[in-house]
Amino acid sequence: MWLTALIFGLLGSFHCVGMCGPIAFLLPVDRKNPIKRVLQIVSYHLGRLVTYGIIGLLFGFLGRKLDMFGAQQYISIAIGVVMIVVILIPVRTFNRYNGTRFMYTWVGKIKSALGAELKRKSVDSFFTIGFLNGLLPCGLVYMAVFGSVAAGGAWNGSLYMVFFGLGTIPLMTAATYLGNFLNVTLKQRIVKAIPVFVVAIGVLFVLRGLGLGIPYVSPASGVAIEKISSNYSCH
Repeated sequence: MWLTALIFGLLGSFHCVGMCGPIAFLLPVDRKNPIKRVLQIVSYHLGRLVTYGIIGLLFGFLGRKLDMFGAQQYISIAIGVVMIVVILIPVRTFNRYNGTRFMYTWVGKIKSALGAELKRKSVDSFFTIGFLNGLLPCGLVYMAVFGSVAAGGAWNGSLYMVFFGLGTIPLMTAATYLGNFLNVTLKQRIVKAIPVFVVAIGVLFVLRGLGLGIPYVSPASGVAIEKISSNYSCH
């Protein structure tokens, strides 16, 4: 599961460069001092990872609550189906009915805070920029959140989101150093490949929930039920 989150983050980072790239390009890093620049970029990424970890912790906890009485398999199937359906829905339809308009005021406040922090150059400001960056709405982050819900607990959900964040670091770091280095054609090809990968992850979640007895992919449902039963047995 962690490997899936890492690869998801790595592929999704191409989308991140397009959406959050302007923030990475505008980071007020020290171009003259390589060591200080590295510390600033590391601080920025740590801020993002902390945000993702907190989000994963909250949604992983929610998933754990839903897991009462062995519902984890059904949660996994439901989340897999949702991930697939979201990709299949036309973009215009999704944007019209996704119910995120209420967030516009909140997003505006985050962007204002980001603008203020981008004018500063202290190490803590880079951490704050990364933290705020992680709070901006992003479709791929939503997909990763689905994964954290199905991860099986708060800690696992947090780790899932952290590994997703780790996967985005290489390309976001390259964006900080090199600017807009990807040509339009390559970006378009990668963006087209991302939905395919999301559907593949959705299928994996469905298979995992079905408990078909496939090692590492779809463990037998009896194993999960036995584990749950042992946890709630009286001594």
